[in-house]
Amino acid sequence: MRCVIARFPFDLIKSDVQESMKGIKPEPVTGESVIIGRRHYPVKQVGEVITGQDRRDFSASEVTRALTRLGFTCRAVPTPAVPPVLTPLETASALLGAPERV
Repeated sequence: MRCVIARFPFDLIKSDVQESMKGIKPEPVTGESVIIGRRHYPVKQVGEVITGQDRRDFSASEVTRALTRLGFTCRAVPTPAVPPVLTPLETASALLGAPERV
């Protein structure tokens, strides 16, 4: 499949990507990731290996788009759960307990 990463065209094949990532130890995942085989790789690491370009030359979204089109499972950055912010009135009401309804 032909795709463009950092303004350069590449002909990528799923089996070629899998073969090029064999024997490469995954770096710790801190952002977007892709599952190749049973391993989770950072998208930027895979992009660097398959294109031969520096990571600063392309965005993670370019590589994610190409790998998704090839059939790989890509995962976005997990968003942390934010606890709900209560107003002072809601906090006091929660501490006192809700009134019983009849």
